[in-house]
Amino acid sequence: MRYEDLSYWLSTLDEPLTPRPALPGDTDADVVIVGAGYTGLWTAYHLARADPTLRVVVLEREIAGYGASGRNGGWCSALFPTSLTGLARRHGRDAAVAMQRALHDTVRAVGRVVAAEGIDCDWADGGTVTLARTGPQLARARAAVDEARAFGFGAEHLALLDADEAAARCGAEGVRGGTYTPHCATVHPAKLVRALARAVERLGVRIHEQTTVTAIRAGAARTPAGTVRASVVVRATEGYTPMLPGLRRAVAPVYSLMVATEPLPAQAWERIGLADRETFSDHRHVIIYGQRTADGRLAFGGRGAPYHFGSRVSPGQDREPRVFAALRRTLGELFPVLGPDVPVTHAWGGPLGVARDWAASVGFDRASGLAWAGGYVGDGVGASNLAGRTLADLIRGQRSELTSLPWVNHRSPGWEPEPLRWLAMNAALRVMTSADAKENRTDRPSRRARTLSRLLGQ
Repeated sequence: MRYEDLSYWLSTLDEPLTPRPALPGDTDADVVIVGAGYTGLWTAYHLARADPTLRVVVLEREIAGYGASGRNGGWCSALFPTSLTGLARRHGRDAAVAMQRALHDTVRAVGRVVAAEGIDCDWADGGTVTLARTGPQLARARAAVDEARAFGFGAEHLALLDADEAAARCGAEGVRGGTYTPHCATVHPAKLVRALARAVERLGVRIHEQTTVTAIRAGAARTPAGTVRASVVVRATEGYTPMLPGLRRAVAPVYSLMVATEPLPAQAWERIGLADRETFSDHRHVIIYGQRTADGRLAFGGRGAPYHFGSRVSPGQDREPRVFAALRRTLGELFPVLGPDVPVTHAWGGPLGVARDWAASVGFDRASGLAWAGGYVGDGVGASNLAGRTLADLIRGQRSELTSLPWVNHRSPGWEPEPLRWLAMNAALRVMTSADAKENRTDRPSRRARTLSRLLGQ
């Protein structure tokens, strides 16, 4: 396997993707972490920083950053899969506000580590602009701002933009308005995860790659090469969790796919905008997301790939030509300056983890020593840092503001058995896709009509 082929991000690293040595045999540790993505590495980082005497071992089936951490959209955001209203319904208003404030702080916390460790990951504090390009999308933008205001978050956290304000940030076709939040930074995700792995090694953490964990139980993580015995075992496997025994229904692996254009000329960027390297999306149902990379490309992704029966995860599912074609079409619709044949140079994908109740969680059962974090639904670049800091406190027995957040020790129900899981997931995708298509057909004028309107000065 050529790891460089897994994503644009991994292909542009200035380092060889040579795996670290595998686990040589049975060993003992204080904490063993399964998974060398953001969640596992942030947990290792904050544990080692807080207590350098801890023996921490990280086990990874492939290489650090192989999964979502090396393939995502590069948004270090304060997004969370459960809305403020949903959190308040389950845990109360104060808990919902505390969770959102912790996520806001997390973006700054990641930035501080990037600076302190000298991590070159193309970090840019540009915020996020979410466009509204139809009437229903504009209504959802207003509803998002209304919800923020109801929980005490002002325009400095989420602002409603009119058409001119939104287009000034992101010059997409047909913009009617949108929202803007400063709580997001653009990153090169593979540079971040690979540098984080080196940082934890400098702190004395051992990382063993090419080491498949076949079972997790209280006190041990088993692999074909040997067993790591530890009083604490952390599961940090996100979309790959169903591959572990007994966890097939813990999360559903849902694929998100991306494309990257060739570097675009200055005149194209004058039309597109994103001058502060804002991340961008819109208020449609089926999520899209993008960023302006440091080398002048558009990296753009979206959901839309089918859920695979039995929660299957395999490299062959990373590429869906139909979805890649749809992403290219969407980019062309958003930015006609790209021309009819959007110049894509890279296309890739990978699984993310979705809990049955759409709730990310972090937890630690002190009796068994088993800990976990995940279910980010694609919002894990920032949330995984919050999870790592929280796990470090939980494992060390430290009571803190983080350990009292509402996602701590939340237990999501398991997904339905097949074929119900497959039917429900793919039916939901079809419904959302159809809803977006209907909104576009009924609410937006044709391109010909828009062109005539511009020519007539209307």
